[in-house]
Amino acid sequence: MNSLALNNSYKIYLIILSLFFLCLIALHAHSADSGDWSRVPLKGMVTMIDLGANSCVPCKMMAPILEKVEKDYNGRAAIIVIDVWKYRDQAQRFGIRAIPTQIFFDKEGREVYRHVGFMSEAAIVAQLKKMGVQ
Repeated sequence: MNSLALNNSYKIYLIILSLFFLCLIALHAHSADSGDWSRVPLKGMVTMIDLGANSCVPCKMMAPILEKVEKDYNGRAAIIVIDVWKYRDQAQRFGIRAIPTQIFFDKEGREVYRHVGFMSEAAIVAQLKKMGVQ
């Protein structure tokens, strides 16, 4: 085998390996998976709900961002991920037309902001700060 063929095989291997790890990240349990969404949004705490699906590419790209924001704001804001393919009733409840959709609720449970599509960490943090979360 020549070096070009080996180099291409190595690239393909890295791509497959990267996709595998992205899938693992997307499936990571950063979402509340109990299916009991009756208390969402949480009263008394700013809440961000990300409604998406494990099969959605932008949702997969957001998974590590949401995990980081959840960790960084633990105890100060609730970050909740709902898989709308698994919990279709929640897509209807929140009026979801496209995924991912992020909905921000104030401490009283009122919707303050809604975003459709990929949302960067900086944009999420900016919205949380705008809502008084430090």
